[in-house]
Amino acid sequence: MKFIEKRIRLLLLMTMTIFFVGCVEKDDAPQEEINYSAEETKQAARTDNVAEGTFDIMEAGFDENTTTPLNLVSLFPNCTTITVTTNGNGGTIVLDFGDGCQLNNGAVVSGIIRLEYSPILSGSRTITYTFEDYVYNNNGVTGGGEILRQIANSNGNPQSTVVETITVSFPNTTVTATRDGTRTIEWTEGVGTGTWIDNVYEITGNWNTLFSNGFLRTGEVTETLVRKLDCLYLVSGVLEIQQEGFTGAIDWGNGECDDMATLTINGYDFPIVLGN
Repeated sequence: MKFIEKRIRLLLLMTMTIFFVGCVEKDDAPQEEINYSAEETKQAARTDNVAEGTFDIMEAGFDENTTTPLNLVSLFPNCTTITVTTNGNGGTIVLDFGDGCQLNNGAVVSGIIRLEYSPILSGSRTITYTFEDYVYNNNGVTGGGEILRQIANSNGNPQSTVVETITVSFPNTTVTATRDGTRTIEWTEGVGTGTWIDNVYEITGNWNTLFSNGFLRTGEVTETLVRKLDCLYLVSGVLEIQQEGFTGAIDWGNGECDDMATLTINGYDFPIVLGN
């Protein structure tokens, strides 16, 4: 009888063990196969970074050359030639980076950004920007856009509404990405301090990114994106995206400066490396 009882207990223990292992394997395994274009997803996220990094350069170029704060610490080293032509309360600013110039925040750029700004009207002014042979960290940029820049929003901060259409080319591929959309960028920290180092921008909006091979990604900011001018990458925020028949989200992190983002699809995370 004792022998039979031992066999029964042993069989029960084996059954429970098999059941437990089976549950763990089932819970850990993906419930469905997830297929997405990893390379285009990465390049679309890089396009976002190129657009925001370039805006930061334009913002600094405009602010440094239309105001005169004390103890100015410039983003631009001697390899940048800046030409300002005024016309009353408006004018033109040309940022010429030549064949290559490393800015003081580490970004490597070449070519020209041209900013044409109107007089101030009802607390705002319009800035039109275009690119000439412009390259940002090995990524070529053509096209341009228009900025409606408020001197101060309801928070007392400068704020820009940007409407743009730009095309970005990447190293080692002939595929290009054209991005168009509207975003609002609030300058939340470092206003009027006379240095670029403490500048922080918060970004909302939505845009489409269409690749020359037909890949399309639409995106809308659901958690405010944050860009620090002393970092080459977005440091936080979430962009909800739609592509290839699914909805996902790209998360830029918790505020640390790194070249990583995370794509989440159906609860599963996939890393994105933003550097070249």
